[in-house]
Amino acid sequence: MISFSAAISACEQGRQWERALVLLKKMQARGLQPNVITFNAAISACGKGRQWEDALSLLKEMELRGLKPNVVSFNAAISACEKGGQWERALSLLEEMKTRGPSPDVISFSAAISACEKGAQCDAALK
Repeated sequence: MISFSAAISACEQGRQWERALVLLKKMQARGLQPNVITFNAAISACGKGRQWEDALSLLKEMELRGLKPNVVSFNAAISACEKGGQWERALSLLEEMKTRGPSPDVISFSAAISACEKGAQCDAALK
């Protein structure tokens, strides 16, 4: 499992989101259960590839598998939305963090503000 997680992280760093998702599927096909760290790397890889829909799908899949997304999970998903021009979804994730956890941090707010800025949503960014 550690090898798969490391390979997915390498894909993230190399901006190879497709390979990260293939590795995640191979991991699961072999009966290995990805953990929060593995999902976080895959979500981040999707974000770097501007694949916000895949990033959000992975966030939901974590919950379906009984894994609790942490602040890194949400930050990666918010960042994916920001890169994909999805400011409303970025704000929705930030609100979700505020209501049910984990608590947003400076990275969460910065990514959401950046998403609003890219969407020309000055009022939303100020809030």
